[in-house]
Amino acid sequence: MERFNSLLKHPELNALHTRTQAVQAAQKIWEAIAPADVTKFSHASSIKNQQFTVVADNSVVAAKIKLLIPSLLIQLQKQEREVTAIRVKVQVKSAPQAKPKSPRKLSTAAAQRLENLSSQLGDSALSAALKKLSKNAES
Repeated sequence: MERFNSLLKHPELNALHTRTQAVQAAQKIWEAIAPADVTKFSHASSIKNQQFTVVADNSVVAAKIKLLIPSLLIQLQKQEREVTAIRVKVQVKSAPQAKPKSPRKLSTAAAQRLENLSSQLGDSALSAALKKLSKNAES
């Protein structure tokens, strides 16, 4: 338990905790001043040197924020925040690439059974569909 307590008193952990609190405070301010449709696709990064940094998920949101900067600065002044500029960064979230699906093949026995069933049904839409499906057998 003493080792755990000594880890909690580590200066780097305290710095991280302080930074996390600052980001959370900036995020609360951002959610209070920005429109809801903008806050869905952006988040506050920091407030340093009287500069509020906001990160947008894409360039469209960044452009919208840039259009709103004058009114956002006025709202910040009303809250008595010492911010003179809003900086917008774009950080695109990348989606993992989908793995291509390999087509499934029927076993030879299953394909033969479908072929037999389609011949028993005669001329119908179901018979034609079963014939087409039976051609998807393993080679």
